[in-house]
Amino acid sequence: MSSTPPLSKATGYGVVVGLGFLFAFGMMLTTFVLRRYNNELQTSEAFSTAGRTVKSGLVSSAVVSSWTWAATLLQSSSVSYKYGVSGPFWYASGATVQVILFATLAIELKRKAPNAHTFLEAIRARYGPATHGVYIVFGLMTNILVTAMLLTGGSAVVTSLTGVPTAAACFLLPIGVVLYTMFGGIKATFLTDYVHTVMILIIIFLFAFTAYATSSVLGSPGVVYDKLVAAAERHPVAGNAQGSYLTMRSQEGVVFFVINLVGNFGTVFCDNGYYNKAIAASPVHALPGYISGGLSWFAIPWLAATTMGLSALALEDNPVFPTYPNRMATADVTAGLVLPQAAVALLGTGGAAATLLLIFMAVTSAMSAELIAVSSIWTYDIYQTYINPDASGRRLIYMSHTSCVVYAIIMASFSTGLYYAGISMGYLYLMMGVIISGAVLPASLTLLWDRQSWAAATFSPPLALLCSLIAWLVTASKEGGSLSVTNTGANNPMLAGNVVALLAPCIFIPILSFAPGLRKPKYDWLSMKLIRKGDDSDMAAAAHLDLELVPGQSTQSDHEEQMEQHQLQRAAKIARYMTLFLTLALLVLWPFPMYGSGYIFSKKFFTGWVSVGILWLFCSSLCVGVYPLWEGRHTSSRTIKAIFLDVTGRRKPVMHGRATIAETADVEDKNDEKKGVDTPPEIPVTGKM
Repeated sequence: MSSTPPLSKATGYGVVVGLGFLFAFGMMLTTFVLRRYNNELQTSEAFSTAGRTVKSGLVSSAVVSSWTWAATLLQSSSVSYKYGVSGPFWYASGATVQVILFATLAIELKRKAPNAHTFLEAIRARYGPATHGVYIVFGLMTNILVTAMLLTGGSAVVTSLTGVPTAAACFLLPIGVVLYTMFGGIKATFLTDYVHTVMILIIIFLFAFTAYATSSVLGSPGVVYDKLVAAAERHPVAGNAQGSYLTMRSQEGVVFFVINLVGNFGTVFCDNGYYNKAIAASPVHALPGYISGGLSWFAIPWLAATTMGLSALALEDNPVFPTYPNRMATADVTAGLVLPQAAVALLGTGGAAATLLLIFMAVTSAMSAELIAVSSIWTYDIYQTYINPDASGRRLIYMSHTSCVVYAIIMASFSTGLYYAGISMGYLYLMMGVIISGAVLPASLTLLWDRQSWAAATFSPPLALLCSLIAWLVTASKEGGSLSVTNTGANNPMLAGNVVALLAPCIFIPILSFAPGLRKPKYDWLSMKLIRKGDDSDMAAAAHLDLELVPGQSTQSDHEEQMEQHQLQRAAKIARYMTLFLTLALLVLWPFPMYGSGYIFSKKFFTGWVSVGILWLFCSSLCVGVYPLWEGRHTSSRTIKAIFLDVTGRRKPVMHGRATIAETADVEDKNDEKKGVDTPPEIPVTGKM
């Protein structure tokens, strides 16, 4: 950025700290309202699963918000700046199909492990503790990489726009997120995700209409087109058709597309946060929530990068651009500073403020999902499984809260270390697939294939990781001559490592599943159904509330369970066909005819391209902005009416506030004497191959 940040340090601290506390206060108020008027007691089950009752509208907005990282906006704009119009599409299509394909896995998890809190519980139920430990490591590595990307990218933007020290930003950004996540659990992430998503959409619309309609320096797709043609004449793009920024034929762009595609399989299929949202969704809403969320998300990086990345290219030779008369430094592009540069050029300090707000929303919304994911792993997969199997609901809540705080402190420290080591968000984004994608296939086949053996599930991920590290570092050393941050961060080494990580299990799994002595009978899926819910009877009794009244805690009849399984089986069939069609459309049918032809966009075609992006974002706004309000209209009206009657003194709600620690402890002591009447004891599960 320019030597003088466009915003003051006070503004930076005000947004990072002030907005964080504002969201925390709003979530505390919301939690109080839900508990007072809707019987939503904050039990351990509610903290991790929201009672498994969330509808498709909120699921969609949560998927969009969780998948809208800082990298979604910053990295997509950077690849647009480097490769032209192909960059935003390669980014969007290469990261949308994973969410759409994940819908199939979400349905299978709800079918086969209906009481699970994490996908790791299902792995333990099938394969036992050793395999469970392997996937805990890969799950936590995924969460660590994603959170590090959020904090390194977010802090870089905060520093460039306001001058707030990067280390301070790394530690301050998580504060508000930790507070509202602790108070509201996963329900907090769904509700704040909705607010974050709406604000992100509004700001992207602001940027798009400024660049393509109202700006005095640009103002129309035609002007942007002319300036991109001129930019290609000044500095043609190596590997692009005719060196143009206005073509889908981009060799380096396709390399990035493959890296992006492979790496994002790991960050979706190995991230417990996405399974958390699938678990929290009610059975009939998981599939439409993930499909509509994935399609709605596509427009965000596509339009944001088509607007801001191309605007940066178009305005580099204009005095309004912060680095004029120089081009952006490569380090700044890799750090994700293209979007803030373009925003300042288009809107001045207003653009800087909008970018700061945009990135704050992207970082905090995605980080809340990571906090819930890590707290679920610690609480249910480590603490309750191996340390205290008889833990009460109060104890599980305490562990969840503690893990949120500890994880935030560790990640703030780690991200600060990465900054001083010269590791940027762009480097982490390209590297993540090398580290975690080896677990994608075996984790997915745990829910999809009954013939995968214990050996295949246990050894495939670490073997794939070993192979990917060798491929990555050997390629970097051979091409660059040494192992430096620059050489290991180049496209070809990252491509080699990512592809090997994802595809190596294709060799290991069949060998380890069918080799003599390793082949096992078909798995019957029964041990997954034995996973039990947490015992929250102590908290419900202390709060003077019948546990059956708490959303998601009532016991299902056999008929209701059969109906739910029927709905999930039907959804599973629909998911397979729909995900296959959408994947082919986004990855093959749309982009590759344009790539193969080497077509250079005409001015009319570019105008249409931009118009489709804006129209798609309008559809996304209806899906994740308006529809959740419509879907929740009855609950909202009932709650507002109850608040009005309560405030005016006409009718008081049944009081069942959160139990105090003393009340909960008393009930817990009484329950110890009953020897577990309310919840059956856990049945030890021996892994069936």
